[in-house]
Amino acid sequence: MASPIHTVRDEFSLINTLIELMKQEQRLLVAADTDGLTAVTAQKSQLVAQMAGLSKTRHEQLAQAGFAAEDASMSGWLEQHGDQDAASLWQDLLAATRQAKELNRVNGMLISKQLNNTHTLLNAMRAPAGAADAGVYGPTGQTSNSQPSRRFVVG
Repeated sequence: MASPIHTVRDEFSLINTLIELMKQEQRLLVAADTDGLTAVTAQKSQLVAQMAGLSKTRHEQLAQAGFAAEDASMSGWLEQHGDQDAASLWQDLLAATRQAKELNRVNGMLISKQLNNTHTLLNAMRAPAGAADAGVYGPTGQTSNSQPSRRFVVG
């Protein structure tokens, strides 16, 4: 039977790579580099998928050892096996995971800020300064004037 700790080494390596990518993502978000963000997002998705597979394997190995198939069971498994190096590695993985979650939270805030800036810019383009409803872009991309027409009757 395989040991659940074997996947932890690989998970720890992957989470550290993910953290570096998230730091890069943060720099790209600040610079508004959409091309760079596209590449980083693809790499992040691949890493997350690999990590999910390793986590699933670890959960299966925990279940085979008689523990619940969840992260919380690692503590019990580690206590039963008394391996201090493994326990230390698990704690390092948990700390790195917390760091990744915090980076994700901050990057999410940066994305929200970029979205708000984009919406503000789009709204500014739709309604030029000083014009109530004049100059609004319509579905055709042309400005439309929603004010009533002023036609004079000459008579």
